[in-house]
Amino acid sequence: MSTHVQKPGWFTVNVLNRLVAWLTRRGVSVWGSRVLAVRGRKSGQWRTTPVNLLTLDGKQYLVAPRGHVQWTHNMRAAGGGELRLGTRVESFTASEVGDDDKTPVLRAYLKRWKAEVGVFFNGVGPDSTDDQLRRIAPDHPVFEIIPTS
Repeated sequence: MSTHVQKPGWFTVNVLNRLVAWLTRRGVSVWGSRVLAVRGRKSGQWRTTPVNLLTLDGKQYLVAPRGHVQWTHNMRAAGGGELRLGTRVESFTASEVGDDDKTPVLRAYLKRWKAEVGVFFNGVGPDSTDDQLRRIAPDHPVFEIIPTS
């Protein structure tokens, strides 16, 4: 498994993520944003982070543009969590998508959010070849979201 991680800078952590999370907690979705809540794999405490929820062919996905970050490790351990938008809380289980099946999801994700997250995909974009998308697939965890509530 890849160990690829791109840590966010000060501006992202202290300004951008906080602003998107603040808006999302108040019910304003910024291009599909949700607040992801997952139990910490060591502490058991709820951990939250803003994410972009992708809907593709009637299914929902979370993509980790920065790689194998804390929420992805927690998601694997917990097997699910909650997606929050304002006062609406949707519980879910998560199924990690295999590298061979990520190509259409990564393409759709980049088509929608390339301006925001494209820098994390090493020059690969929505118009890249399937081979190029497969090459970066191990660096970007993808989870299918299966609602339970």
